[in-house]
Amino acid sequence: MPGDPTAPDMTTQPRPVYVIGAGPGGLAAAAALRARGVRAVVVEKSDGVGASWRRHYDRLRLHTTRRLSALPGLPMPRRFGRWVSRDDVVRYLEKYAEFHELELVTGVEVTRIEPAGPGPEGEGEGEGGWILHASGGRELAAAAVVVATGFNHTPALPDWPGRDAYEGRLLHAREYRNPQPYAGQDVLVVGVGNTGAEIAVDLVEGGAARVRLAVRTAPHIMRRSTAGWPAQRSGILVRRLPARLVDRLGALVAKASVPDLSAYGLPRPTTGLYSRVKQGSIPVQDVGLIDAVRGGKVEPVAAVEAFDGAEVVLADGSRIAPDTVIAATGYRRALEELVGHLGVLDERGRPCTQGARSPAQAPGLYFTGFSNPISGMFREMAMDAEKIAKAISRRSGAGAS
Repeated sequence: MPGDPTAPDMTTQPRPVYVIGAGPGGLAAAAALRARGVRAVVVEKSDGVGASWRRHYDRLRLHTTRRLSALPGLPMPRRFGRWVSRDDVVRYLEKYAEFHELELVTGVEVTRIEPAGPGPEGEGEGEGGWILHASGGRELAAAAVVVATGFNHTPALPDWPGRDAYEGRLLHAREYRNPQPYAGQDVLVVGVGNTGAEIAVDLVEGGAARVRLAVRTAPHIMRRSTAGWPAQRSGILVRRLPARLVDRLGALVAKASVPDLSAYGLPRPTTGLYSRVKQGSIPVQDVGLIDAVRGGKVEPVAAVEAFDGAEVVLADGSRIAPDTVIAATGYRRALEELVGHLGVLDERGRPCTQGARSPAQAPGLYFTGFSNPISGMFREMAMDAEKIAKAISRRSGAGAS
């Protein structure tokens, strides 16, 4: 803010820190950097903040509480309620960028990150900063880079045999908005993560004639809140405990609070809750699925194996012919072209490090928002932001490059 004596002095920084992505993780990192006097420029390929949130289905709400989902420096308004809606998340992100006066460049996509070369004393690659190759032939010089392109970046649609010749309608959950277009239809939802479970319930409530839910691996289901105690707080409390102990605790809680749905085709999982989390699969928070399954409104069926004309072939050999198939089959991080050549991704394409730790071979390169912890993604991104800002300010001498 011009003339504001409290604003950080950013005039001595010829090379800013570039933050790639204007979702919650990127905005939080930029705000935390600015608070430490480090100039941060957020580069976003869409035309505004929170692009992925704007594309989510209409009824979506955060499964984490408002109080535990705020980003650094700005609480979420009380009027948003305990479980914040998709539209209010977008409003919050817009206000957040405005409130913190973030330097935001939209409509520019960063396609590749390269080391600028050895540092001034002959240090390794990355010590001399980074070059960002962006749309329009742009080359941006960065003192450091924070990659925050998002956990839900690129829809992942399995290459089922016969998929391309399927005679019904097939879409990824990213294309689903509300149940209105599917009223009176026979719909198969594939995947029983939080997205698939909630879409199935939404379809039932919106008047779909029949809703089936294809399940490959039985999920852990938990109440979003029990006697006013949110599941997120339990996730925070147990996150540092041994997985085997949390698995046992989770099994006890599930037996006490979630009915056995085995008779309806949805058995209790055979692997522990936290062991599954460690593998990247978080529990399904119940927003109506239990009642819908028990009431026969959502019918669990076997996993999808293939498509054959107008039919869907299931893993148990049965065939069904829904009007529409909605694939809630997750997303890819799609980081390979951006940073894959730097050797900073694991075998699943996810960053080997996150938060304040840079990869040893890529100092000054940071990642945030690429995990989905049971303690809450927004909360973890807020914590990451502070840690990253602290690491960068120390590394750069309070922001000077």
